[in-house]
Amino acid sequence: MDIKITDVRCQMGDASFLIDNGKTSILYDTGFGFTGYAVAENIKKCLGERQLDYIFLTHSHYDHALGSAYILRRFPSAKVVAGKYAVDIFKRDGAKRVMKELDSKFAKKCGVTDYEFLGDELKVDIAVDDGDTVEAGDMSFEVISLPGHTRCCVGYYFEKEGLLLSNETLGVYDGDRTILPAYLVSFSDTISSIKKIEGRRITAIVAPHLGLLNKAQTEYFLDNMKSAAQNIAGNFLDSIKSGLCDEDIIKQFKEKYWHGYIKEIYPEDAMTLNTSIMIRLIKNELL
Repeated sequence: MDIKITDVRCQMGDASFLIDNGKTSILYDTGFGFTGYAVAENIKKCLGERQLDYIFLTHSHYDHALGSAYILRRFPSAKVVAGKYAVDIFKRDGAKRVMKELDSKFAKKCGVTDYEFLGDELKVDIAVDDGDTVEAGDMSFEVISLPGHTRCCVGYYFEKEGLLLSNETLGVYDGDRTILPAYLVSFSDTISSIKKIEGRRITAIVAPHLGLLNKAQTEYFLDNMKSAAQNIAGNFLDSIKSGLCDEDIIKQFKEKYWHGYIKEIYPEDAMTLNTSIMIRLIKNELL
């Protein structure tokens, strides 16, 4: 593959990877707001005098999209690509308030207490939908709508190279044997999205919060992403039917999955909140 993929993150839990074929550069997600300028500096080290050409956002969550406002201050000519639903979210004052609260909260945990919030500068230059094609120089990416984690989740598939720029609807992977589902709007949509990926010729994956998977990791992820989502949903359902309260189910879930790399990238409060949301979805959709 004649593409260089570089981890330009500067904080665990960040999500930001540079994809470059020597002619055209793409930033896959942008990470937190408070790390945005530092990520931009890492990009500058990679590109030298060249400009960043595109920013591909997988969805609108603060730890994936908020950094784009800061990076655009350093690379103002970069074109932001995101799902059409994300365009509406970036316009909502309520959504920006939540982004500011969550970003500031995690920034304080990392020792950062004073920085400018640029949520009002979030924008999308190229709004895309399922089946659209983004021509980025010599690279051609098919947009795949993958709702489940959010409604605005999209993936980007470069068929010629068998490269998938994934997102959290398909699962949060630790690079070993753990694929953690993260369906926050719909379990059924998550399974439908996973099925859209199955059967495609995929030889390499860039995974959110992790980066470029090797051949063995790619094969493992593709073989197990659906069963991981289904098995955990089944475990939730069994626990609910047995009469366990949500707090006990969350405790069991964290004891089993919140360790190792997952623990490093997944703040405990976010893990607790997201698990409670998944339990509610299973109650509504499967019980």
